[in-house]
Amino acid sequence: MNKKTVLLILTLVFLVGCSSATRVVPVFETATITPIFEMTTATSTVESITSSTATIIPTRVFTTTATQDTRLPPEKWRQWPVTPSVTDRAVEIYRQGLKMGNNPHAFSKIGDCQSVKSAFMGLFDLPGRYDLGSKQYLQETIDNFAGYFNTDGQAVRGSFSPASVLSPLWANPDVCNKNESPLECELRLTQPSIVFIIFEFWWNGRTPETYEKNMRQVIEIVIAHGAAPILATKADNMEGDHSINLVTARLAYEYNLPLWNFWLAVQPLPYHGLDPVRNDGFHLSVEGWNVRSFGGLMTLDSIWRGVRDN
Repeated sequence: MNKKTVLLILTLVFLVGCSSATRVVPVFETATITPIFEMTTATSTVESITSSTATIIPTRVFTTTATQDTRLPPEKWRQWPVTPSVTDRAVEIYRQGLKMGNNPHAFSKIGDCQSVKSAFMGLFDLPGRYDLGSKQYLQETIDNFAGYFNTDGQAVRGSFSPASVLSPLWANPDVCNKNESPLECELRLTQPSIVFIIFEFWWNGRTPETYEKNMRQVIEIVIAHGAAPILATKADNMEGDHSINLVTARLAYEYNLPLWNFWLAVQPLPYHGLDPVRNDGFHLSVEGWNVRSFGGLMTLDSIWRGVRDN
């Protein structure tokens, strides 16, 4: 990365918070960002370390095709690849979704402040604001999903949790139907063919058990709507034992879904991609945001090509 680019990047405000009252988000429109692709292909030899919800029943049920899973077990999630390959189950869901009328040019982001457009992939709808370097093939994926990068759907918002997107109380009454959850609203309005499901914000009282229960509902609803889910690990360890990443890996393994190992991608970075200025153990650094957006694009590219070509 040249000095000019670094200076431009440093003008961004990467102090993303998950409180709607204090959130300041990065504005990618103000700079051209060069991807650090070396980070997205990292390998690791790190040893393993050992709410209320709304009840929503998926409106469509698909049969499951048993396939052989060649991945490492969830307990070895730290060794899973950064960029996932498509799975047979994801291909099956995608195909059925197209038959149901889903848009092959649309994807959705379901998550909290780390997934809003100004923090996650929004720049790819802004020509001239990014540099693909040697990865020019990614432009085809950007073109295919144009218009869906720099947008915040109904299921992504600061402080959102899996429980929040399942509750109609959090839905936007201006666009969502009565008793419709933010998740159902987003799936109805966008009709995405692929969906990122990423919840990272930690709060007192959050437990791996609650997270798993709600995430399972979110995943099943997305599958029922014929959208291929992509799960992801997180960079932080606010819970202290990496239990959330382990649960996420277990869900990806159980449902045979792609998992983007973002945690592994940022391990080579200073402070493992976390912001040393805020030093709160949660917010990402400039380099972390860079790897996040371009890693997300590479993951979308991998899964899209996989479901399209199989």
